[in-house]
Amino acid sequence: MTIPQQVQERAAWLRKEIEHHNYRYHVLDDPVVPDSEFDRLLRELLHLETTHPELISPASPTQRVGAQPLEAFDEVLHPVPMLSLSNAFSNDELSEFDRRVRERLDWQSEIEYAAEPKLDGLAISLRYRGGLLVQAATRGDGARGEDVTLNVRTIGSIPLRLLGKGWPEILEVRGEIYMPRSGFDKLNEKARKQGEKEFANPRNAAAGSLRQLDPKITANRPLAMVCYGLGEVRGGSMATTHTRNMAILSEWGLRTSPELRPVIGVQGCQDYYESIAARRQDLGYDIDGVVFKVNGTDQQQMLGFVSRAPRWAVALKFPAEEEMTRLIAIDIQVGRTGVLTPVARLESVKVAGVTVTNATLHNEDEIRRKDIRPGDTVIIRRAGDVIPQVVRVVTERRDASAREFSMPPVCPECGSELIRDDDKTMTRCSGGLFCPAQRKEAVKHYASRRAMDIEGLGDKLVDQLISKSLIRSPADLYRLDIETLANLDRMATKSASNLLQALEQSKNTTLDRFLYALGIREVGDSTARSLAQFFGDLQAVEAADMETLQSVSDVGPIVARQIHTFFRQEHNLEVIAELASAGVHWPAVEAPQSQSQPLAGLTFVLTGTLQRPRTQAKEELQTLGAKVSGSVSKKTHYVVAGTDAGSKLEKAARLGVKVLEEEQLDELLRTGIAP
Repeated sequence: MTIPQQVQERAAWLRKEIEHHNYRYHVLDDPVVPDSEFDRLLRELLHLETTHPELISPASPTQRVGAQPLEAFDEVLHPVPMLSLSNAFSNDELSEFDRRVRERLDWQSEIEYAAEPKLDGLAISLRYRGGLLVQAATRGDGARGEDVTLNVRTIGSIPLRLLGKGWPEILEVRGEIYMPRSGFDKLNEKARKQGEKEFANPRNAAAGSLRQLDPKITANRPLAMVCYGLGEVRGGSMATTHTRNMAILSEWGLRTSPELRPVIGVQGCQDYYESIAARRQDLGYDIDGVVFKVNGTDQQQMLGFVSRAPRWAVALKFPAEEEMTRLIAIDIQVGRTGVLTPVARLESVKVAGVTVTNATLHNEDEIRRKDIRPGDTVIIRRAGDVIPQVVRVVTERRDASAREFSMPPVCPECGSELIRDDDKTMTRCSGGLFCPAQRKEAVKHYASRRAMDIEGLGDKLVDQLISKSLIRSPADLYRLDIETLANLDRMATKSASNLLQALEQSKNTTLDRFLYALGIREVGDSTARSLAQFFGDLQAVEAADMETLQSVSDVGPIVARQIHTFFRQEHNLEVIAELASAGVHWPAVEAPQSQSQPLAGLTFVLTGTLQRPRTQAKEELQTLGAKVSGSVSKKTHYVVAGTDAGSKLEKAARLGVKVLEEEQLDELLRTGIAP
């Protein structure tokens, strides 16, 4: 039968593409496509060769396991081939595997399987002679691997000498070397600090660490191993089930999976799969599926092998956590606190069972580090419920016209100036009072107790007012009427009337409360008080330059820049003018900071129960120029202790900080003289 030309060409292209990715994955440890893409290519080629057996040749990727070993390591011949596993991607395919097993065994009842997680690492063979580790080799192409004995000897979870007794003279153990997630995170954190390239995932990290030419480098990598099978066994015998053999290996000091279980039939396999999938993110290491093996070793021998995999085992894979797609554009989202976050808009792709169209890009530095550009082909990862992320770019598929990304010059929501945080990781919009993305937070902060203290204006009511477009800034609060408020959810005439009264009362405030209510980043109530006392009126604060602002107590260059930028935004000044027109006012500040204050430069901490409200004592101290802190340190000058004072009083005693009783505080506030 003649094979159509287009089928021959497709098969040839698939072989070439698969061999390329095999080389990138197994030899260079630098894959450019996710496993799911590789699996699709291999399954398509298998389908073509099954449909047209004439296509099959010894050189086809379907007839081999991996790729050529690295020339830097000595070659090792595997006495028993290290084959890979057939994959199943659905319960139907698992049921089909079970059907084939029972037919070949002529077995009428349910099969007992050994079930365990499929670790995502690097396959390894350990060879013990007389109980001593004499050789370790990678899988390589299944027949020949790489001698990595010196590197493997550095891994603490691998015994150099077997424990106990009764082991065969020659014992070959197969398993997976992997890197726990905690170790992977630390390794990448160290790479970031040293300006080195980070690993894409724990599997790449494990493979790259094991195949270092210098064993000292491997020794410093957090590698571990779990055993999952046997190779050559001579001069002794093992048990008749896989689960018992793994228990014996554990008795000899080799690590096996604590999740290994015998299960009965397809239903037992499916139940185990669901159980592991539910706990997948809590295991502490990456897995990409579950392996089911016929438990009886006699039955395994009866079933035998195909060219590249045993007939008695299958890997039921999880939905791919990594997929490849195209990045259409990079959009900018402005969060409720003004942080600008780049978001990848993607061609729709299914990742871990969920359709993904967007992925976080974190910040501008992350985009530049990964060199992500609109139009790129990218790898998307979604683990569990984690927000999808762009892992890396497939630069081989980048169009020559792709241009580097740059952040917008102003806020895309309101046009306000942008400010980079001091650590340079975040960019923020400075239009806090006006920016639509920040409206809810701006209004909620404005109404809070330490700001304008508008009783009855809770979060849910603010949400309603914003969602119904009844207010756009704090100034719009003073334009609300009783009819509008009474028609809102959970509101009535009485509650609406009470809120309007609270709004009217809030118009009579103080300069420091008003400054705090504006929500200027880094300006807390204490800094607001310092600003009010130093400048005396709002116009002076608005007009102050950076140098003058830094003359204020508690105001450094970072805070000064936030204040200076805020008052240079026309939008913010317009809202402030509207608030003044609505009747918001405050009495003149009688004692600006430029005048001498008796407690200036002193830091107080209040603890225990005082006769006066704690907030009142704090305000009275701040009026005299003192700073009131929430914690005791060596820089604390006085601790004011009420009844039931606890750990802060104890720490003051340890540090030698002077403690005042409330009577002494009264005297200090009356005279302004510190004892």
